[in-house]
Amino acid sequence: MTDVVGASATGSGLARRRRRRLLRGAALAMGVLTLGAVGGGWALYDRLSDNITADEAAAAELARYERERPTALVRGAQNILVIGSDTRTGDGNRRYGRDSGTERSDTTILLHLAAGRRTATAVSLPRDLMVHVPGCLRRDGRRSAPSFTMFNSASAVGGSACTVRTVEKLTHLRIDHYAVVEFSGFKDVVDAVGGVQVCLPQPIDDKAAKLRLPAGRVTLDGERALGYVRARKSLGDGSDTDRMDRQQRFLGALVDKVQSGGVLLNPAKLYPLLVAATSALTTDPELASLRGLYQLVRGLRDIPTEHVQFLTVPREPYVYDSDRDQLVAGRAEALFALLRADRPVKVGEQGGGSGGKPGTSPPPAFRGNTAAEDSCE
Repeated sequence: MTDVVGASATGSGLARRRRRRLLRGAALAMGVLTLGAVGGGWALYDRLSDNITADEAAAAELARYERERPTALVRGAQNILVIGSDTRTGDGNRRYGRDSGTERSDTTILLHLAAGRRTATAVSLPRDLMVHVPGCLRRDGRRSAPSFTMFNSASAVGGSACTVRTVEKLTHLRIDHYAVVEFSGFKDVVDAVGGVQVCLPQPIDDKAAKLRLPAGRVTLDGERALGYVRARKSLGDGSDTDRMDRQQRFLGALVDKVQSGGVLLNPAKLYPLLVAATSALTTDPELASLRGLYQLVRGLRDIPTEHVQFLTVPREPYVYDSDRDQLVAGRAEALFALLRADRPVKVGEQGGGSGGKPGTSPPPAFRGNTAAEDSCE
């Protein structure tokens, strides 16, 4: 199995344009809202800020373990954990499986923003990765015992605080902020923009995702979009890597729709989108406001697109269960060490590298693939 799969910013021009639109579009949306507040829209600003749920319980749990959490090594660098939750609560979400009263992280991305915002590196963490999950506070008030289990179990056991602590123990990186997005929030955002068009090279019939689509250009509403980004068994090679690539392409298409539809500069269209987007988020208290989000996005907009890249943590089949993953120890540690030191991560199609100490020269290169362009004839 390929140890690292990434979408290098040195890849296709389409990938670079999508990333540029994503960063500029997010910054523009926040800028428009901020100008509206200055012009007398404080009530609207406050209402949208109030939509964002501040996870105070997780903040208290993380504070309890502050002394054992990693220390940031480079001033100005930031690590944000983005967690896609597969909770089945909400209208229509039970169709994706039985609601056991817990939630597991369906998609998790560690976003590293370099000091001075010169680079951004997004590292996907597979849900089936075998990791050490620390003892965490359960929702019933009891504490779990530490265990070696699948990564997405951390969220089921102890929510976002447990997921953050698991990632910190895995990477020895300090997580500065985190944001959780649930099924219903994702669907509402897609519906708020009137659906998103994708290009399908072949028909899709995925019973697990409750999804049937023809080949060619198809406009997906929120329900079908969720099935599309979550489908795995019937699309591509059936891997989580292929699914994560598809999620990134869909995000680019969503940004295209927002910009082409004139949403960002049209208050009548922008407001429903912002309501959906802010209602979808649960974040750490510091990030739980439009001001907090804007400060984050403002730094992103100045990063050169050739310095924005995506990859999956180095992993291989778990030695005791091929349906699970385990880290490729040397190469994973090399990646984490580069991020801790805020050094550039090199991603390329033919990346090799020995996985040795990242302080040596040249630094290890991580093998990846360029983002593929969709084509509909």
